Amino acid sequence: MYFLSGFVFFLIGGIEALLIRMQLIVPNNGFMVGDTFNQLLTMHGTTMIFLAAMPMIFGLMNVIVPLQIGARDVAFPFMNALGFWLFFVGGLLLNISWLFGGAPDAGWTSYVQLALNQYSPGPGIDYYVLGLQISGIGSMMGAINFLVTIVNMRAPGMTFLRMPLFTWTTFVTSALILFAFPPLTVGLLLLMFDRLFGSHFFDATGGGDPLIWQHLFWIFGHPEVYIVILPAFGIMSEVIATFSKKRLFGYSSMVFATVLIGFLGFMVWVHHMFTVGLGPMSNAIFGIATMAIAVPTGIKVFNWLFTMWGGRIRFTTPMLFAVGFIPTFVIGGMTGVMLASPPADFQYQDSYFVVAHFHYVLIGGTVFGLFAGAYYWWPKMFGKKLNETLGRWHFWLFLIGFHMTFLVQHWLGLWGMPRRVFTYQPGYGLEWGNQLSTAGALLMGVSIIFFLVNIAVTARRGEAADADPWDGRTLEWAIPSPPPEYNFAQLPLVRELDALWYEKMNGKKGVEPAEPLGSIHMPSPSYLPILMSIGFFIAGFGFVMRAIPAAVLGLIMVFITMFMRSFEHDPGYHIEPEEIEATEKGAKA
Repeated sequence: MYFLSGFVFFLIGGIEALLIRMQLIVPNNGFMVGDTFNQLLTMHGTTMIFLAAMPMIFGLMNVIVPLQIGARDVAFPFMNALGFWLFFVGGLLLNISWLFGGAPDAGWTSYVQLALNQYSPGPGIDYYVLGLQISGIGSMMGAINFLVTIVNMRAPGMTFLRMPLFTWTTFVTSALILFAFPPLTVGLLLLMFDRLFGSHFFDATGGGDPLIWQHLFWIFGHPEVYIVILPAFGIMSEVIATFSKKRLFGYSSMVFATVLIGFLGFMVWVHHMFTVGLGPMSNAIFGIATMAIAVPTGIKVFNWLFTMWGGRIRFTTPMLFAVGFIPTFVIGGMTGVMLASPPADFQYQDSYFVVAHFHYVLIGGTVFGLFAGAYYWWPKMFGKKLNETLGRWHFWLFLIGFHMTFLVQHWLGLWGMPRRVFTYQPGYGLEWGNQLSTAGALLMGVSIIFFLVNIAVTARRGEAADADPWDGRTLEWAIPSPPPEYNFAQLPLVRELDALWYEKMNGKKGVEPAEPLGSIHMPSPSYLPILMSIGFFIAGFGFVMRAIPAAVLGLIMVFITMFMRSFEHDPGYHIEPEEIEATEKGAKA
């Protein structure tokens, strides 16, 4: 559900991006101008970051992490369901702004003073504030759940240094979410008070300081980049090792590089604020710290290359996305080092160079990683392999379209095109670059159609996948595809890194069980997470519409459902050995 809803929001954000590019295809275009363009720009960035990339990553984590650590589920299933529904209703609240009063229009960073009532008098920013608040609560619940699951529910024998890289990146990403989202939550709460109740936390005319918003936003905003990229690094590590038929080169260094990237990613938010007047000493320290991130990132890139070196490489669709990811992301990383130099940043900032860098990192990193992961784990999730021919069309059109769209934007920025503008004058040499960029965006759109057709074709007459269709290395490939509701009939005994591959190399067909077959306890389904989330939605919509009785009604609904949950006795249910044996026999038939 996370992956599906995230993909729907990805399509919405993609359509918004195409409309932006259509507006910029020629100078002085009147297709979508002024406030409409600002709304498109804001909703595209907000949707792609908060409602598409994160939930699709959460979707893969939900399915794959318990399987990779040999667990039957996440630690708190109720919290998991509540986290999803809160994300969903938060995203819904944000997107109904198109229908009820207008979408937010202050950019995805929503800088104040621009986001205060004087300059954004409609309800658009209120949708942004309330939608992201509700969605953010869900994300923090998910992060806590993954941390507890990974710490407490690993199979017998799975030490931290035997965990697959995707699980490691999930672990570090969850820690980042836990520390990065509270500053955003505080910032959104203060902005809500400024807009709804007349306080002056950020209003300079009332004694507030707009710079505080920028600090709070970027203390969250910079780790957010790593929140969506680190899991993609984990996916790449799994895919490259599997399709190179080699153990991941430098596993321990990859783990420590992941932790170091997570730490440094938190410490460099100020590089987004070089030009606000913090002074040369502060700028120099944060500039050097930013450049230092290139070291652990370089370790990862070289380790992927050394993993492929001498391997028996199979260029399947997930491997194509993984290989395409490496040079694409490296270009994004190199321009990141350029932007980390404060004197250069004074020139680049607010130009299309930054737009190009940002998309090279986030699409070149996260989206390539997500597609690699989707093709790689699709057989495990749905029991069928996606079509390879359609997958290759998808990859090549997406790769070519991506570089056509964003490579030229580096030069557009250097030639003087500012970001966030809805038009430009003819005769300044910006025409052909924008036309090429729009053509590339359309090509990317066509590539997504191939992905959608692939899903539909596979669902109707796709090739059935066995438990281990890629000759995999980790535990998820040791059980049937798709997995039964209890995942593992018997918890596996892990004796080495790449537990399944280790057993196969020792002549065994599967992983040894660590326990006898017995009754399995499962949690009961519950409708309370949906009801509680609907309560949050009603409260949020009430605050946006300034209808306080409706907001109070929504909050009362939230507290009632919390009360019901607090006193609900949920014994769950058990799956007995006879039923497990019948299921396992059917899966192997």
